[in-house]
Amino acid sequence: MKRNKIVELLASLGLLLIAAGIMLPLFKGLDFTPFRYIYAAGAAIALIARLIGVKAPAGEPTRLRRMRRLEKWSAIFFCAGAFFLFYDHGTVRDALAFTLAGGVVQAMCSIMIPRLEAKWKAGKK
Repeated sequence: MKRNKIVELLASLGLLLIAAGIMLPLFKGLDFTPFRYIYAAGAAIALIARLIGVKAPAGEPTRLRRMRRLEKWSAIFFCAGAFFLFYDHGTVRDALAFTLAGGVVQAMCSIMIPRLEAKWKAGKK
């Protein structure tokens, strides 16, 4: 249980860094280079946290396992967005597209996982 909390804290830290990296150009402009590194660090932390996530308990429903797998894909989307921040310095259009895709998947998972866990635990009793 303690490892699970550490992994979730790491993932939250990564997502906060991603948010900060995306918000900085709004205030400083695209010439402010450190926003790329902040975003990339957040994406890397989020990916590491999702990859070392806790193994699913025995008997967990398939739908819940798939939702947890989707969280890993959202971190991969963020890493793809970080790649495009460094690939094309003129625009951030592709990076924003991957960030929005990862954010939508992350939001969907953050709603569905607690719902499915509650349903699963209620059915176990």
